Amino acid sequence: MANKEQKFLEALDKKLWTAANKLLPSLDASVYKHVVLGLLFVKYVSDSFDNRCQELKDQFNNPEHDYFLNPEDYDSDEEYQAEIVDELEIRDYYTEKNVFWVPQLARWQILRDNATLTPGTEIEIKNGKTHTYTFRSVGRLIDDALDAIEKDNPKLKGILNKQYARLQIDQAKLIELINLLSEIPFSHDTLQSKDILGHVYEYFLGQFALAEGKKGGQFYTPKSIVSLIVEMLQPFQGRVYDPAMGSGGFFVQSEQFVKKHGGRIGNVSIYGQEYNYTTWQLAAMNMVIRGLDFNFGKEPANTFTNDQHPDLRADFIMANPPFNMKEWDTGVSDDDPRWQYGRPPTGNANFAWLQHMLYHLAPNGSMGLLLANGSMSSNTKNEGAIRKALVENDLVECMVALPGQLFTNTQIPACIWFLTRNKKERNGFRDRSGEVLFIDARNLGYMKDRVLRDFKREDIEKISGTFHAWQTGEGYEDEAGFCMSATLEKISKHDFVLTPGRYVGAAEEEDDGEPFGEKMARLTTQLSEQFGANAQLEKQIKQNLAGLGYEC
Repeated sequence: MANKEQKFLEALDKKLWTAANKLLPSLDASVYKHVVLGLLFVKYVSDSFDNRCQELKDQFNNPEHDYFLNPEDYDSDEEYQAEIVDELEIRDYYTEKNVFWVPQLARWQILRDNATLTPGTEIEIKNGKTHTYTFRSVGRLIDDALDAIEKDNPKLKGILNKQYARLQIDQAKLIELINLLSEIPFSHDTLQSKDILGHVYEYFLGQFALAEGKKGGQFYTPKSIVSLIVEMLQPFQGRVYDPAMGSGGFFVQSEQFVKKHGGRIGNVSIYGQEYNYTTWQLAAMNMVIRGLDFNFGKEPANTFTNDQHPDLRADFIMANPPFNMKEWDTGVSDDDPRWQYGRPPTGNANFAWLQHMLYHLAPNGSMGLLLANGSMSSNTKNEGAIRKALVENDLVECMVALPGQLFTNTQIPACIWFLTRNKKERNGFRDRSGEVLFIDARNLGYMKDRVLRDFKREDIEKISGTFHAWQTGEGYEDEAGFCMSATLEKISKHDFVLTPGRYVGAAEEEDDGEPFGEKMARLTTQLSEQFGANAQLEKQIKQNLAGLGYEC
């Protein structure tokens, strides 16, 4: 991204968080994220509508355009201008460009201009025909605006969070928030409005995850990790599924990946599931604003007890399910067909998520999921047996160990499992049967602040490039300390532990020309001298303290 664009987005971040903090004293983080993001949605669709409106005005006045309205065809300028106003209210002009049709009540200018009215004041609204709207409160005005958008856009039915009137929010704070959001531009010389909104959502979700603590980690995955998994799986075409989708980050990155490589996003079908109702709504909004078709099931639901896509066999599955989830199996049968490789323990859902995804994987499908590091080595209550069965059935394709401090709200070290049902030669891939690639990426990345680590673009390219070179057999070589291709026989000798560090070894150090025996003698002497200097220093400190009257 260009420096100018980066500065624009950074300035936007600061303004956004200032806006969000206006509600902090009165609302819990898990609530106010939906207050802010709901208003941002209205602002975005209104801005997109206004941009299309201006584009249409220019076309109506352009003699060379098909939409040109000739002033000479009207008896007066007033009649001509009235015709333009009527034409601007024709829905088809907007939907043909995949722009949301926004009814007048829901347009941002109506919210901004009428938020401070006295309850009982009547507003004249044109929505197909002119009628009177009675203002009761700014919260109710927002709810009615969202309801109007939902009625005019069937894809949004049941998605928008219409609860502003019920929340105990200081009306003055809500008005101040509207005024602050009014200053946020969803337009830029080189950035698309959808990309700006995507950045806004990503930034907010990260900040809200920090504010919420562990709960936030159930839906927020750092963009760099999402990008890494998408780059490795390359979901160009087919069915993409996330059984723990959160706000839909994997789908957004899949869209960007396909477009980046010249593909058509229409070639990808999106399926997801989410248990939390408000997060399910957020994910759906995330898809709708991008014009993406999706199937998130009939309702938010528990993936284990109420599978919304029982017959789905996906070509690509990507997920970041909750780590080490306990008591996940209430209402789940011990002989559930998903547990083909072993019954996961009640105290940890890691292998339940993994097997659920495998169950939904197509015969030539591939999947990647984030799990806690314990999944690579634990033998607790059948986990070792399940891992062994996965390896022996040649389902594991690649294991990636990640550096620490990547996640906003947990210090649990994590890894990425990549599995596939078919390692045979196909689609440019060589036959990888009986092999597993191990990548140790713990030394990659950089500290972007005092707490969080992140991957650079070149880190993502190094990991994904190594994986693809190994898959194709073009240019891959084992690299000590980073990557190694191991046989199933070798893995069995390690008791089916899949920790990359066991296989890649340590990076080779540069030979400085000093023989090992001489170096060892020199360093031992140096260490002895330092111990002696330390003892002398300790003795001197004690003498000084004694001189001051202190006993040691």
